[in-house]
Amino acid sequence: MDIREFIARRVAKEFKDGDVINVGIGIPLMSTRFISPDITVHVHSENGIIRMGESPELLGLPIDPDITDAGGNPKTILPGGSFFDSLLSFALIRGGHLDTTVLGALQVDEEGNLANWIIPGKLVPGIGGAMDLAVGSNRVIVAMEHTAKGNPKILKQCTLPLTARKKVNLIITEMGVFEITSEGMTLTEISSEVTVKDIQECTEANFSVSPNLKIMEV
Repeated sequence: MDIREFIARRVAKEFKDGDVINVGIGIPLMSTRFISPDITVHVHSENGIIRMGESPELLGLPIDPDITDAGGNPKTILPGGSFFDSLLSFALIRGGHLDTTVLGALQVDEEGNLANWIIPGKLVPGIGGAMDLAVGSNRVIVAMEHTAKGNPKILKQCTLPLTARKKVNLIITEMGVFEITSEGMTLTEISSEVTVKDIQECTEANFSVSPNLKIMEV
């Protein structure tokens, strides 16, 4: 199992029956492939879909050009799904009706600040819905690789422009799982492939280790 799939599978364990969720591109989106068949999760897309399904290519279905995710990628819609305009879509987000949002990140810090939309000097299409999703969701999970080119991505303080302040509740990487509360950041799960010392060496942020630390399971 590669790193990205490992993270995505662990993220999927956070979804509960009946949840309304939104997932960003990359690893967050991949997590929807591993939702337990024993539960029903309603995937929201900010371009105006509830109960968005997988890519038609993965399901062996023809592409419908009228059904896409917020990034314009072909998708399917599950039975009972619906379409609506952006006004209603963002009213759902800003009104606190999303149980969980899963986002990638360029940086996260020990206070739960999130930077995931721009590196100054690089051309990007814009922040999209990330700011609304991070602020409006009841729970925010960051799913990402632990380092970038050997450099920590979990910092004492973000140095890139922020997407949202103190909104991240959980960080899931290939090395471990961190919970962030008003009392600080705590390592609650660890990969069987690493030690706490390994994680400390790859993490700039200060964190405590849960007395109930357990091995990550996917």
